[in-house]
Amino acid sequence: MHSAPTISTQGLSRRFGDLVAVDSVDLRVYSGQFFGFLGPNGAGKSTTIKMLTGLLAPSSGRIEILGLDLSTHPVEVKRQIGVVPEGMALFGRLTGAEFLSFAGRMYGLDRETAAKRAAELLEFMQLADQPRKLVTDYSHGMQKKLALAAAVIHGPKILFLDEPFEGVDAIAAGTLKAMLQGMISRGATIFLTSHVLEIVERLCSHVAIIHQGRLVAQGSLEELRAGVEAQAPAGGDGEPRPSEKLTLEEIFLRVVGGTRRSEQELSWLG
Repeated sequence: MHSAPTISTQGLSRRFGDLVAVDSVDLRVYSGQFFGFLGPNGAGKSTTIKMLTGLLAPSSGRIEILGLDLSTHPVEVKRQIGVVPEGMALFGRLTGAEFLSFAGRMYGLDRETAAKRAAELLEFMQLADQPRKLVTDYSHGMQKKLALAAAVIHGPKILFLDEPFEGVDAIAAGTLKAMLQGMISRGATIFLTSHVLEIVERLCSHVAIIHQGRLVAQGSLEELRAGVEAQAPAGGDGEPRPSEKLTLEEIFLRVVGGTRRSEQELSWLG
């Protein structure tokens, strides 16, 4: 039996003129969950994350983070969460240490603690070997690691990640995954969006799928798998189809109505 959710929304909606980007979404995410938030392009994932992190006001509905109403306690909530947005929004004319120290100070850490944690994070992320290098001269993967370091320097209870592994090499991805699994083992909650379903399946314990602005599935991977398998058509003899365990990709495609178009060919290729 779950305690109160760490992330909860009721009727969460966002409209842009006549476009309904997010439509009456009710999310429940609990402490210690590695939660994957999936959907096709344009489904409403980034809009939802922007609302959950206070970057965008909902058109209607309610958001509670760690038991606090986000609309009335925005500062208290933001002190307890970390965010790695897809665009990262780093200050390119600072060194890595300067940027992390600045981030720590903005979260309320004293100068000494911010500097100490910045040094530890740079070492952990394997970014400490060129201390005078400016962030603008970092590679894309290095900037991803720095953005994650800035998001966790204050020890957040919830971490929001929008496409954290995009453009990151295998070594850097391994470092990030180890850090995230360590946070989960210590009771933090991680809310992840990614188009790489293999990563989500490997990391996440629970998943929600949004399609055309509406939440179409939510639960543990096993619950989603059981729900999809229960809806699978029977074979020609009326018996259920024997099948191997469905992958997350197969679950996702069935839930959102996608199909593989492997039979379709392009006349000028091949």
